[in-house]
Amino acid sequence: MPHGLFITLEGLDGSGKTTQIKRLAAWLKRRNSGAAGASESSLNCAHHSDSDNFAGVDLVLTRQPGGTPTGDRIRELLLDSRSIGLAPMTEMALMFADRAQAIAEVIQPALDAGKIVVCDRFTDSTEAYQGGGRQLGSEAVLALHRLLCGNLQPDLTLLLLPSIEASLERARRRNQTVEARSGKDENRFEQEQEAFFRRVAGKYLEIAAREPERVVLIEGDLSIGDVHQRIVEAVTARLHSATATRI
Repeated sequence: MPHGLFITLEGLDGSGKTTQIKRLAAWLKRRNSGAAGASESSLNCAHHSDSDNFAGVDLVLTRQPGGTPTGDRIRELLLDSRSIGLAPMTEMALMFADRAQAIAEVIQPALDAGKIVVCDRFTDSTEAYQGGGRQLGSEAVLALHRLLCGNLQPDLTLLLLPSIEASLERARRRNQTVEARSGKDENRFEQEQEAFFRRVAGKYLEIAAREPERVVLIEGDLSIGDVHQRIVEAVTARLHSATATRI
């Protein structure tokens, strides 16, 4: 059983996960150093007691696909728009190959060491994109997760679901900027039709309804600040809960 805290962020590409992960990481670092901003003090005033087992712990940020040397190579294959003709089952198998390596190399060792792990995407993404978008269904995804990932579950999942239109516009604009600057092509999924992303969003909502204790849904076209505030509230509550179980 993990001793740390495992937090994942989920959502469509362009939902703002990258921005919110940076903000969450900065907040956790300030909190752990006892220097949380005044605007957040009302949320975490109880965190700095001697009973807070997460005060000062290390923070590990990672992403999927990627996050390991092997995973980064898999990511290039999966996201590059030149990877045409990938069968849905092949795509799902590559996602799990990346995930199994990330768990073995990064996530499980960090949790065993008592660290907080924040991961950009986990198995919910595979259930949403391959199970929903590619119409492979949830059963195959969850079976592979049990087999290849030891059924490791996040302690908290933050699901960001702004409108599909806003998400795709941001994702495509971002990918074009990245490609222009670095030559790196990560546009393969953004070339899908809107119906694909509606299936993905629908599956995400299904997951949230199925696991309300784990998944916190943050829905709608909210400001960056409003989303961050909701994330802080959710993480604060989970940190309190995790601390209480360790006392």
